[in-house]
Amino acid sequence: MLKFLKFIPVQLTVFLVIGILIGNYYRLTPYTVTLILGVLLILLLVAHTYYNQFFSYPLAYTIIAFLLFIGIGISSITFQIQQNNSNYYAANTLFHTKDTLFCKVRITKVLKPTIYYNKYEAKVTQIDSLKATGTLLIHYKRDSCNKFEVSDCVLFKAVFKEVPKPLNPYAFDYKNYLEKQQIFHQVFIDNSKTLKCKPSKITLKGIAASFRKKVTTHLQQAGFKNNELALINTLLLGQRTTLSKELRQSYINAGAIHILAVSGLHVGILLLLFMFVLKPLHYFRHGKLVATILAVLLLWMYAILAGLSASVVRAVVMFTAVVIGTNMNRITNVYNTLFVSMFFLLLFNPFYLFEVGFQFSYLAVFSIVWLQPKLYNLHTFNFFIFDKGWQLLSVSIAAQLGVLPLSLYYFHQFPGLFFVSNLIIIPFLGIILGAGLLVIALSFFNLLPSFLVTMYSFMLAQMNHVVVWVSQQEAFLFKNIPFSFYDMIGIYALLLFLIKWIEKKNFHRFVWVLISVIAVQSVFIFERYQQHSVNSFIVFNQRKNTVIGNRNGSDLTVSTKQVKEAKKVLVPYLVETGVHLKFTSVKNVYAFKTKSILVVDSLGVYKLQKINPTIVILRQSPKIHLERLLNYLHPKLVVADASNYTFDIRRWKQTCLKKKTPFYSTNEKGALILE
Repeated sequence: MLKFLKFIPVQLTVFLVIGILIGNYYRLTPYTVTLILGVLLILLLVAHTYYNQFFSYPLAYTIIAFLLFIGIGISSITFQIQQNNSNYYAANTLFHTKDTLFCKVRITKVLKPTIYYNKYEAKVTQIDSLKATGTLLIHYKRDSCNKFEVSDCVLFKAVFKEVPKPLNPYAFDYKNYLEKQQIFHQVFIDNSKTLKCKPSKITLKGIAASFRKKVTTHLQQAGFKNNELALINTLLLGQRTTLSKELRQSYINAGAIHILAVSGLHVGILLLLFMFVLKPLHYFRHGKLVATILAVLLLWMYAILAGLSASVVRAVVMFTAVVIGTNMNRITNVYNTLFVSMFFLLLFNPFYLFEVGFQFSYLAVFSIVWLQPKLYNLHTFNFFIFDKGWQLLSVSIAAQLGVLPLSLYYFHQFPGLFFVSNLIIIPFLGIILGAGLLVIALSFFNLLPSFLVTMYSFMLAQMNHVVVWVSQQEAFLFKNIPFSFYDMIGIYALLLFLIKWIEKKNFHRFVWVLISVIAVQSVFIFERYQQHSVNSFIVFNQRKNTVIGNRNGSDLTVSTKQVKEAKKVLVPYLVETGVHLKFTSVKNVYAFKTKSILVVDSLGVYKLQKINPTIVILRQSPKIHLERLLNYLHPKLVVADASNYTFDIRRWKQTCLKKKTPFYSTNEKGALILE
């Protein structure tokens, strides 16, 4: 249907992606994958050698080749899954999540700190006396006198803990997020059981981190501070750890968060700047080739400086392919370039496929390449400024159309004024980036004049003011939009067929538009049916506050004392389900289907007439003798929510274990859901 699907790089990338998905959701052993690849290679060789005798060559050869690339996709993820490595630390016979273990690691990434801990990603190199591999999340107490840097070698003793699952339905799944980055355990350490030792080897990331630290120090000495300094680190050095939560949220609400991510937009602008600066070399013999090589080298140096994040790596890979293709005087098909870069990135790291940034980046670029020319040609302006404005607006609209369903699926919001912030900021982004590189270079050599500091700080401050103003127009920010995975697929199908029909209006394409409309409506009707058929009783997990929900179809009645606090845990549930919310006070007795539920609060009253509860919920640490309660009521389940003291929960758990009564703590297992 689409012409670009006929390109071989596109086809191979599609089958590679299929293989990665199969390898991720159906975990195969390395031995099985090796066997499959071996068989496919032999079949491909036989098909190529003896096709005249045994095969219908084009069909057999093509099918086997595509199966081979599916196999390559499976193998690329299988051999990078850490659990498949014989030296993986958790496969060590000495490893146990309840024991204190000696561990040696190398810091690979500095993460945004929390109130109590500095956070790091680290590569495990040793467990006790044995060599090991794997990635670990480290929480290092902030009252410790030391901080770690990239490439630091750290020795410590700690208990390895699994990353907990979300404790409330539809809350952000941090465990799943880390698992996609091959991180399965975390440790909490402090200075008393930690020793920083000399790194065994120097790494590129370590050198880049050291350089970034020196740059930040020089910028501080030059007079940059607060949001301006954080913005330089974010825009030019790819480090968002110092950016305030409030400013980042403002960029999200204004639809300008992509400006903070060092990705295709930044790399493309920097490439244009590098090519402009190197253009005088074109007048010399082989000057164009030398300028191209230097531009590519500068791009990769910048990628290393920015920490080789996934977004900057994929952007640099893509633009490297574009530059090389252009230099070879070939008509570079942009779809080929896009998919070639995707192919090699996924071959190198198949887990990129599951990163939201990766998905957003390629969808946005694809949409710009495909849709922007069509939008731009809808109307032409003779006046230069209007023409350039329309060109920028068409780029922004094309990118937003491409990522809108994905954005609604992941973030459930849409910034209605995205075009305002983009139209104002993007035309000046080249100046901001170019001036930023100059500021960094001059500050590093202590040659930065104060007037340049003032001017550049003013530029950054004005950009922040624009973004904050746009983000504050809440009437144009549409939040909490229920949008499922199937909604996303249906809307993408509808957009695709609708645009193809607009390109060429014929009956065949119009039929596909109608089919996609029916599919979207069917998904909507099915989800509405599911919504009305749900009947559940939920004890949410919220510290110091009891939140009990009774859902009947599309209505959710929530019993709580602190409504404002309760909304914090309810928002993800409301967004995903689209239910209507109503608040009431907490009652002592609830009925759900055939179950009677008794709530025992701080008063400790449980001897009620004509009540034979199936479930007992303990809240606000009631002063009771639980063994007597169990002997008196004989419940089938005891539930302790997060409003109780931890000490009481532990004591009740032991009592229930002794009496062989099932015990459920929302602190440990998350929200209790009865259906």
